[in-house]
Amino acid sequence: MTAQEENVPPPRPATAPEPGRTLGVEEEFLLVDARTRRIAGLAGPVIERARRMPPPAPDAVLQRELSAAQVEAATGVATDLPELVRQLDGARRTLAAAARAEGGRLVSTGLPVLDGAAPLSGGERYAAIARLYERQAAGYLACGCHVHVGVPDRETAVAVVNWLRPWLPVLLALSANSPWDRGRDSGYASWRVMDQARFPGSGIPPRFGSAAEHDAEVARLVECGVLVDPAMTFWLARPSPHLPTVEVRAADALGTTWETALQAALTRALVATALTDLAAGREAPAVPAQLASAALWTAARFGLDGHAVDPVRETRVPARALLGRLLARLAPALEATGDLPFVRGAVRALHLHGTGAVRQRRAGTVSGPTAAVDMLAAQTEGAPPPGRRAHDCPAPGLSGAGGESRSP
Repeated sequence: MTAQEENVPPPRPATAPEPGRTLGVEEEFLLVDARTRRIAGLAGPVIERARRMPPPAPDAVLQRELSAAQVEAATGVATDLPELVRQLDGARRTLAAAARAEGGRLVSTGLPVLDGAAPLSGGERYAAIARLYERQAAGYLACGCHVHVGVPDRETAVAVVNWLRPWLPVLLALSANSPWDRGRDSGYASWRVMDQARFPGSGIPPRFGSAAEHDAEVARLVECGVLVDPAMTFWLARPSPHLPTVEVRAADALGTTWETALQAALTRALVATALTDLAAGREAPAVPAQLASAALWTAARFGLDGHAVDPVRETRVPARALLGRLLARLAPALEATGDLPFVRGAVRALHLHGTGAVRQRRAGTVSGPTAAVDMLAAQTEGAPPPGRRAHDCPAPGLSGAGGESRSP
């Protein structure tokens, strides 16, 4: 959920690049008590302190989220990955320093590792959410990574979202980073998606024939009393309600900035490829809703380490094979932006070291859930985990990005 009453849309560039080139990312984080590692309602003082520090970009935004244990960092508009990573790193450093000063730690994960509770943030909209959803809202602590890619207009945005539908489960599998459910191993790579499924209008979005059809469906859900307002859909991709972008929200909050950059690069390439196909008259395949749901559940259950459902071919395939097919499909778009070498290195790193869920589970299995929290906090801050010589999952090279990185 995005704090719409606080969210200040970033300004558009003075000269608009070609559609499918501009990027922006929103990262949601949890705040935990530095001593107990349980969630802590520190968002107010952390954001207040962070806003007194230099911003990572003039148009970047740091803000509260639904829970007082959540904060969000929104980058400004970027056109290349190194600049995006610089902003992501800067926002994490700022928020982490503010959290430490308030007795907490900043962690990037899809759900809390340990059980705990925090009040909802103040504000009229959050109060309306609390009234409508009751316990669902009170216990909602899911964090995601949202990638925005610029498109020419809202009509195009709806057509692009249709095109993206079959690939959203693959983006989830790559990002899976929420294996814990209140201190217990859920058995899933992304329990966040299962937690989010409790809300109406979640999961893979329906296929819409036009922007008017999309907007009418959202208005109907609001009129039926299951959404607070038109900005509150839970679909994993949508036309942004307040920006000229496609907003993709398939990913869990990611442990490292290079994993976030991977999501951004792939999402931009998906949008660019969709625009090329649509311009050539090649529309999105009609994926049945039930198969789309099956593909999403399978990605949440297994991540990259198991089988996947190909909703277009309607078959069961190895998850890594489906990812390989996606990379082959996106190679021309990735080459056009210069992102292909980074993406290949990042995917190799995930294959070698595991997704965030694998790394969390590995840390927790050895030393218990608190060790998973410590590992997450170290990853989020960009420091080596306790007792390790290097990152649990070393970053592939990204020319121009801040800090030192090395290829896997």
